[in-house]
Amino acid sequence: MRFSTRGQVDPFIVMDVMEAARAAEDAGRRIIHMEVGQPSTPAPALARHALVDVLERDTLGYTVALGLPALREGIAALYKRWYGVDLDPGRVVVTAGSSGAFLLAFSALFDAGDRVALGEPGYPSYRQILRAMSVEPVGFATQAANRYQPVPEEIPADVQGLIVASPGNPSGTMLGKAELAALIETAQARGISFISDEIYHGLHYEGRSVSALEVSDDVYIINSFSKYFSMTGWRIGWMVVPEDHVRTVERLAQNMFICPTHASQVAALAALDAIDELEANRAVYAENRRLMLEGLPKAGFTKIAPPDGAFYIYADVSDLTQDSGAFAREILDKAGVAVTPGLDFDPVRGATTLRFSYARSTDDIAEGLRRLSAFMAAR
Repeated sequence: MRFSTRGQVDPFIVMDVMEAARAAEDAGRRIIHMEVGQPSTPAPALARHALVDVLERDTLGYTVALGLPALREGIAALYKRWYGVDLDPGRVVVTAGSSGAFLLAFSALFDAGDRVALGEPGYPSYRQILRAMSVEPVGFATQAANRYQPVPEEIPADVQGLIVASPGNPSGTMLGKAELAALIETAQARGISFISDEIYHGLHYEGRSVSALEVSDDVYIINSFSKYFSMTGWRIGWMVVPEDHVRTVERLAQNMFICPTHASQVAALAALDAIDELEANRAVYAENRRLMLEGLPKAGFTKIAPPDGAFYIYADVSDLTQDSGAFAREILDKAGVAVTPGLDFDPVRGATTLRFSYARSTDDIAEGLRRLSAFMAAR
């Protein structure tokens, strides 16, 4: 049986690293996981208890395609709390994680053969999802001097879309309001659809994240309960779309997903109220970030973009290797620390970069730094 051309996407390298780490653990080794962007903290207690309660009294059948009205209202209230934005809940679309949101957004905005710009380094699944939908990803190199965030003059010619992430993955760097506004204004002047990936909002350590909704209503916002809310495996996210796009997205959602997982929606609604627990989790990541920013340079990883948010540090290791994949394998083999080679995020320059995640427990981060220091000293 034949394969489609568009189905031949690249692997998600971090998943291959996770598999290699799992194999090492199966062989009896203790591996420190700095490869995957998954919170070590569990879903909030309020979320777990809410689901236990509803399981006793509800069949949890289909919800409406756009999500539980109460959850859409809760997400709209979050925008008021975090950003001071008055958001109509009718513009909120609950999705099967941010991945489901990207499928809906790309389907609503782009035709086969369209071109969508994305800065590199960046989240690799943007490229692969676009390719699988017969849309052409157009990567462009962002610069360390701009903290790996795009600037208006870098946006390629003849594109129909632009994806921007702040905080970014793998860099963890953020755009200020003026920088974000400049990108949005340039995109709108050129008729380019603007998609703002805000999945790491809530995970900031100095200044807060700025939402594209603070600048314009004529944008698509993608977010998720996976990161700040520690609900990766629940596969529940959301998007905010312009009012005149809601019905188009709804029709797509009806046919592609029917509805988001009902059980996860119940848990997500309760998670919105778990402010104290979530802020305590953020304090853990703040301490992990402090340890990483102190420990990585001491170990010999000196060229890093100090992260504003998320839980990643992106390091230029061109002084140490020209093959980040081989280097990551060596670190896993000799130090027992799993890290992600930069080729996942930048197909051109990624051979000389690594991403370190500090999403695990503080004890694990401290141990990982000890192992990295010993490895680099002996190398």
